[in-house]
Amino acid sequence: MLVLGIETTCDETAAAVVSRDAEGRGEIRSNIVLSQLDEHRPFGGVVPEIAARAHVEQLDLIIKKAMAEPGLMFSDLDGIAAAAGPGLIGGLIVGLTTAKAIALGAGKPLIAVNHLEAHALTARLTHGLAFPFLLLLVSGGHTQLVAVEDVGSYRVIGSTADDAIGEAFDKTAKMLRLPYPGGPEVESMAKKGNPKRFALPRPMLGRPEPDFSLSGLKTAVRLEAERIAPLSNEDVADLCASFQAAIIDVVLDRVRTALSAMRAAKRAPNALVIAGGVAVNRAIRGALQLLSTEIGIPLVLPPPELCTDNGAMIAWAGAERLARGLTDAFDASPRARWPLDGAGTRPKESAGG
Repeated sequence: MLVLGIETTCDETAAAVVSRDAEGRGEIRSNIVLSQLDEHRPFGGVVPEIAARAHVEQLDLIIKKAMAEPGLMFSDLDGIAAAAGPGLIGGLIVGLTTAKAIALGAGKPLIAVNHLEAHALTARLTHGLAFPFLLLLVSGGHTQLVAVEDVGSYRVIGSTADDAIGEAFDKTAKMLRLPYPGGPEVESMAKKGNPKRFALPRPMLGRPEPDFSLSGLKTAVRLEAERIAPLSNEDVADLCASFQAAIIDVVLDRVRTALSAMRAAKRAPNALVIAGGVAVNRAIRGALQLLSTEIGIPLVLPPPELCTDNGAMIAWAGAERLARGLTDAFDASPRARWPLDGAGTRPKESAGG
């Protein structure tokens, strides 16, 4: 089957076509992503109104490119998928409304995709991974450890009590006056720094529940920066290196705890998967690779371009659902919030909607 996927949850306008054969093997036929970094950089973060306007202006062109690359017409498709949440509501409205229009005009099924579910299922597109597996989802807005048991069946084992890891990276970058986007800047500076100079806390380390808490670590970075101000380039590099080292220690400890929880529940995972924008961080990927070797579990790392927001993951999630006969009515509505363990609950309009 062939599915068009549309992604507009934040500041990437994306569309892709993915195929899925009868054995469940996937192939990306096209994957077009337009970043809005330049539009948001002057503000030091994503401005929802600017993001929604950019989606309106660019989405039709992006879809046209995604269809032209494999030489397809809408009539060739088997379904139209769009991210329906969670995300910025303005962008979600643009993407989902466009998908409805295409599906209605072409007479094709609509699949309203949970953006987090799309991240969770990407490893099945890239590696043909069998269920169950443990997902570490790390992005600007989400930090979760999830037992992925089947399409539509997700059990959140651990989550963050406050900041997501990506959010902590971005806020640390802003405190240290690094350019936007902050996460890659912190990683870059960390390579030049001494990770042992600052004794930063490792929140939640050793706790029996595999949850995260990053606000205390972020505060500790701020206090150290204020203590030694004004900061030299060396100070900034050492703070970034110490911060990233603390994040890695916490991630490794929390992943170990989650793996133990899955094994205790007699659902030993086939692999550990990392997804989301922070999954492109090479230091975190490298540390998890060493952990997977140590404990004897495969680590599945989708390519970086499929860890950040993209249309291929939405199309694939749509194809996985469509293969199981799971489609959505045209009254499906966008959701700013839509937890992954509620992905089986499909989005509907409210009574007044």
